[in-house]
Amino acid sequence: MVQKSSLIALARHQLQIAQEAPSGRSAHTVFGGHEQVMRQTVIALRAGSALNEHNNPGEATVHVLHGRVRLLAGELEWSGSPGDLLVVPQARHGLEAVEDSVVLLSVAKRR
Repeated sequence: MVQKSSLIALARHQLQIAQEAPSGRSAHTVFGGHEQVMRQTVIALRAGSALNEHNNPGEATVHVLHGRVRLLAGELEWSGSPGDLLVVPQARHGLEAVEDSVVLLSVAKRR
């Protein structure tokens, strides 16, 4: 069975939640989960908020849907704007919102 989601509508909704949240963040899994290898999550970040440095659980990409973000790994830094696909390094990393932003995080966990 095919499932269909509007990432544009979901991004708009999650950004609205993030703007009102004390943390400045909001997330919603659109595909997969803990019991599956692949997981895709829409993450909204208010300008200036971040996902603090953490380990990469597998292969991962960040597709920027809205706004501008910075992916940081140690001394390295990559900027992303709408339409950009950032490959997450196999190292501790974090994500910062330069402006109100929404990304689609795709992760394939190692088994």
